[in-house]
Amino acid sequence: MFGFGMDIGVDLGTASVLVYLKGKGIVLNEPSVVAIDKTSGQLIAVGEEARRMLGRTPGNIVAIRPLREGVIADYDTTERMLRYFIDKACGRKFLFKPRVMVCIPSGVTGVEERAVREAALQAGAKQAYLIEEPLAAALGAGLDISEASGSMVVDIGGGTTDVAVLSLGGVVLSKSLRVGGDKFDEAIVRYIRREYNLMIGERTAEEMKIQIGTAYPAGKKGNTSMDIRGRDLVSGLPKTITVTSDEANQALFEPVEAVIGAVKEVLERTPPELSADIINRGIVMTGGGSLLDGLDTLLQEETGLPVYVADDAISCVALGTGKALSMLNVLQKSGVLSKKVI
Repeated sequence: MFGFGMDIGVDLGTASVLVYLKGKGIVLNEPSVVAIDKTSGQLIAVGEEARRMLGRTPGNIVAIRPLREGVIADYDTTERMLRYFIDKACGRKFLFKPRVMVCIPSGVTGVEERAVREAALQAGAKQAYLIEEPLAAALGAGLDISEASGSMVVDIGGGTTDVAVLSLGGVVLSKSLRVGGDKFDEAIVRYIRREYNLMIGERTAEEMKIQIGTAYPAGKKGNTSMDIRGRDLVSGLPKTITVTSDEANQALFEPVEAVIGAVKEVLERTPPELSADIINRGIVMTGGGSLLDGLDTLLQEETGLPVYVADDAISCVALGTGKALSMLNVLQKSGVLSKKVI
């Protein structure tokens, strides 16, 4: 059972890491957060346990997110986190090192690409392959990208948004934007500070985004509201305020506008034959950010094209890395995979 030709697909995301195991599907979905003891350098917690510590740690413990905007910000911590997740997914019982497929945003530099590959190899991979996120997302969403017909994918992750037009098993053109779920949260933090003189944490902003956040002005029915707690910047004391979904819509305007702009830019550069295909097939949205209320409706209105959110939007990229491992030969022939390193 263990060992022989074990294949692992990793969606190494800014917000969370998903691990796909061949024959088992997605076996792990945890936040990309690591808690470390500053004095000894020892790993205290990884994943969900570490996420609960964000903003709540004593002086000697620091909870960090080693990936920022889709790329590695802290190499050593990323490697340790990746090793921990691979061990956890495989049960530490692999006799032979696994082949690992890791996805990367479409706009990464050669240096950033090498850092991801090296981290995978150091974490215990026998061979490391890299695949671009929109390609993995399309595979995971069940699109047939091998035919001579255009498909458009918008993958909104925690750190990046990748917009791509795909045909004949490859990326025809793409744009990677360093705007994602994190930027949505930051926009909410800024808005609350500006309008209410209240400082809130990232986790509170994320809760607000999920519960009442909307990209479409006529979104959340009945203008829902929620109470949020933070620190009053004038008095310095804890304070609770009530915020509505209309206000959340205003807070999210800038990052949402950036995503819509990137989609329009790619559509403007798309060859006419592929544009005709996209009119028929529509735009497929994947990634956690695509679940923001009303974003699909707004995109449909702005582009005039049908827009669909993939069934399992959050897991699409991880599922796609798994599918890519099973069709390695085809993908390598089409030249879309970064070459393996042994």
